[in-house]
Amino acid sequence: MEAIGVPWFIAVRYLGPPLLLLLVGGALLVWRPPARRGLVWAALVTNLVAAALPFLWIGLQIVTDQAERTVFGLVMTLFQPLVVVVAWLLVLTALIHRPPAVAEAVPAAAVERATAVRTEGPKTRTPTGERPQAVAGTRAGARRGRPKT
Repeated sequence: MEAIGVPWFIAVRYLGPPLLLLLVGGALLVWRPPARRGLVWAALVTNLVAAALPFLWIGLQIVTDQAERTVFGLVMTLFQPLVVVVAWLLVLTALIHRPPAVAEAVPAAAVERATAVRTEGPKTRTPTGERPQAVAGTRAGARRGRPKT
């Protein structure tokens, strides 16, 4: 870092907290993943990029030999907070917009059994293996067209 004119302690001071946040937040995401974990990962990385932007900007200015132009510094002064705001908006979006709850899939066999019981009566068999006949006057008998007595 001293090659670009930035002492190491300054780099550690600016990059340390976002790196620690990325490590701790990443461990929490692996341990207890939220519903929108992609947005939270993006927010953690965006926060680290925002902290690294001044150093990347200084390096880019030195490589392109534009270190004397102050207008570039003004752009970076406005751009870095915007990137931090984007990181916070990603976290807020992950918290506010939860995905819709997915209903558990009911096996087709269970649906068929439930439908059969409602329309045909229970699927029990007599000791000889035949299905018992519906008693006249019951709902099952009435649905089959048998007269009530």
